[in-house]
Amino acid sequence: MTFFLRETQYRDLGPAADQQITICGAGALGANLAETLARMGLRQLRVIDHDRIEPHNLSTQPWVQQDIGALKARVLANALYRAVGARVEAQASMLTAANASALLQGSSVVVDAFDTIASRTIVAETSAALAIACLHIALGSDGDYGCGLWGAHYTTGDPAPVRTQPVMDTCTYPLTRPLAMLVAAAAAEVLIGYLLGRRQRNFECTLRDLRLSCA
Repeated sequence: MTFFLRETQYRDLGPAADQQITICGAGALGANLAETLARMGLRQLRVIDHDRIEPHNLSTQPWVQQDIGALKARVLANALYRAVGARVEAQASMLTAANASALLQGSSVVVDAFDTIASRTIVAETSAALAIACLHIALGSDGDYGCGLWGAHYTTGDPAPVRTQPVMDTCTYPLTRPLAMLVAAAAAEVLIGYLLGRRQRNFECTLRDLRLSCA
């Protein structure tokens, strides 16, 4: 029995399925991305997040009411194992400058899905120091825009320098599930492309006109 019959008919991930992907942040972007990757057949996922699930998270993140108050990373790991047998390494701890190297070590690729500049900076600097490719995914302050930028193109403090409306550094921006899912889906495809051929593609998307550009 395979859970990934349709996925393998589309493309064979081969050894890429066993490469370590570390996702920093299990919010609207990170949690939905982790679920998407697990359901695509990626077998080596690590999720770093110390936050607990709050009621307002249920509208944009893959939780249920009974999960409120529990640690996001652990709930996600349990849910994905029950769903498709994925074995997710849950790191329910705060990533800091002191422990970042240990938490990111061994990754084939790192995804920065945090929502603060301080945490993003630590991920960017540590990934560069460890020579690990890092994809930064973020949402815009107007609730319409999302992007994914690889380390060489990422500017700390504004992951989208081409935009006049900067990406927010706290989770106070407007947010809808369609936007979060659109960014997570684009990030998943970009990551697969990197794992299969080491191609680093940046992307931008806007919700109102359903525009997705990739380069």
